[in-house]
Amino acid sequence: MRFRTTSTDGTRAAAAALAPLLRPGDVLLLCGDLGAGKTVFTQGLAAALGVTEPVTSPTFTLAQRYEGRLRLHHLDVYRLENLGEVLDLDLPELLDDDGVVCIEWGEVVLDELPRDFLRVRIRLADPAEAPDVRIFEADAVGLSWRARAHALADAWHFADSAPMLPC
Repeated sequence: MRFRTTSTDGTRAAAAALAPLLRPGDVLLLCGDLGAGKTVFTQGLAAALGVTEPVTSPTFTLAQRYEGRLRLHHLDVYRLENLGEVLDLDLPELLDDDGVVCIEWGEVVLDELPRDFLRVRIRLADPAEAPDVRIFEADAVGLSWRARAHALADAWHFADSAPMLPC
């Protein structure tokens, strides 16, 4: 599934549209280059889940926890040098929590994750032509997410996005 947004507000709206589909225990992997919008996406998700405190990148703290309709664990594993450090984050415990785990640079810890997750790749369009345009590609991995794929496609068909052809 592919779509694009044309502003940071559009990126937050894309994440907010996902929030009603989330269930306790869901895992989201956010992939993309530096500055692609992973934290902005998480901010929109957190706001839609009722989180009232500011959501910032956990690049240096590695993990943040926010309380809302569902607990949100926001991780940034960019700085991890080996999978052993995943244990330092208590990732297995976070995955067993009834919250939602949103992992920036999640491809780094892919081997440590359950086989049911939503991978969202975010990339910048050509900044010279369209500085605020983000291209999103989402992959529903596992039975739970594949069962929600149609609802997800419907949720991401919103005003600030220009739907693109499926991958």
